[in-house]
Amino acid sequence: MPLIKVKTSAPSPERPKIDDLLKTLSTQLAQHVGKPESYVMTAFESDVPMTFGGTFDPVCYIEVKNIGGMSAAQTKSMSQDFCQAIAEKLGVAANRTYIEFAGAEGKMWGWNSGTF
Repeated sequence: MPLIKVKTSAPSPERPKIDDLLKTLSTQLAQHVGKPESYVMTAFESDVPMTFGGTFDPVCYIEVKNIGGMSAAQTKSMSQDFCQAIAEKLGVAANRTYIEFAGAEGKMWGWNSGTF
């Protein structure tokens, strides 16, 4: 059930670039949490009015959710990989990107008419 959701103030790139970003993040997230990519969901929202440090320069907010915990080593490694992907594909600097990592209980996440 891993989920990675990207919100950015950057303008939306062409659809193939968005698809490439989401595929990259999906593959990376599956590898980092050790779960099949068939369970990973990605989402992308651009042109969101946002500020960071009091400016409107391009910024990015990423949510990562996963059933079960994520270790400090995992979140640090994910932060590096996801910030690099966002910088390369959207042009948003790593120092203007926040990432929220959240663990979820299986009973609190629904899927396929049930829960995990």
